[in-house]
Amino acid sequence: MTLDIAFMGTPDFSVPALDALVAAGHRIRRVYTQPPRPAGRGQQARPSPVHRAAERHRLDVAHPASLKDERELATFRALGLDAAVVVAYGLILPEAYLSVPRHGCLNIHASLLPRWRGAAPIQRAILAGDAETGISIMEMASGLDTGPVVLEEPVPIGPRTTAGDLHDQLSELGARLILEALDGLAWGGLHPVPQSREGITYAHKLEKAEGFVDWSHSARDIDRQLRALTPWPGCFFEYGGERLKLIDARPAEMPVAAGQGEHPAPGTILDADGTVACGNGALRLGRVQRPGRKPVPGDAFLRGMRLQPGDCLR
Repeated sequence: MTLDIAFMGTPDFSVPALDALVAAGHRIRRVYTQPPRPAGRGQQARPSPVHRAAERHRLDVAHPASLKDERELATFRALGLDAAVVVAYGLILPEAYLSVPRHGCLNIHASLLPRWRGAAPIQRAILAGDAETGISIMEMASGLDTGPVVLEEPVPIGPRTTAGDLHDQLSELGARLILEALDGLAWGGLHPVPQSREGITYAHKLEKAEGFVDWSHSARDIDRQLRALTPWPGCFFEYGGERLKLIDARPAEMPVAAGQGEHPAPGTILDADGTVACGNGALRLGRVQRPGRKPVPGDAFLRGMRLQPGDCLR
């Protein structure tokens, strides 16, 4: 069934859903997205990925700075909507908007609710060591990601899965599930299920400072940190007055010589291959980048910094 839809989204994650809705023949009455932001070296105003996708599809685009203006609400009401689809829009929808579309407002959320409500569900799931995450299609309510779920599908988190990997996988899954959800709601085949009151967690917004690598943490936790914060904000450590980007690393066996006696101090270089002692276990440096230079393998980084086994990165 073809529906009249408002689409509300901003980043790359949202684009596959918009593309899928257009390909399915739904009438996109208006696309809402965040206003253009300064970006790049010249800090020129750059439209969001959703804005650019909407122009590619020749859709009407609006980018209000706020939805609190009564005129914006009146415009939204005048669209004659069957549904609104919201995917990482970036603005909170006032409660008055939620009941305007005939089938309500549906949100594509990148977790299995009620786990990881909030802004950074993909990264928080990896940081916590979750075995799986997924997509929830939720009817929006006045609280933060509190509405009933109409459809969901789990996705495993592998031992080498990064946030970038999950971002792409969940983005495509969300695009598929939103079509199923809209069809089900239109034909009366889906029934919203209230979220459990147990197992609620919140995925707070990421901060750049969370990328700092503390070698006193376990190799397992640093590995999760690196995978969760790849590609953004990335991980770094400091040595010799430089901030060094840790682009790739993974847990490694403790070298035999280093494994004898007391555990080496966290940050100690254990061999010429770039194995570093952590608070528990060891991590093998994969790629490291010095300021203003290209990323290099861990062993090449050690040579460039004239670091030897026994030196400490703390």
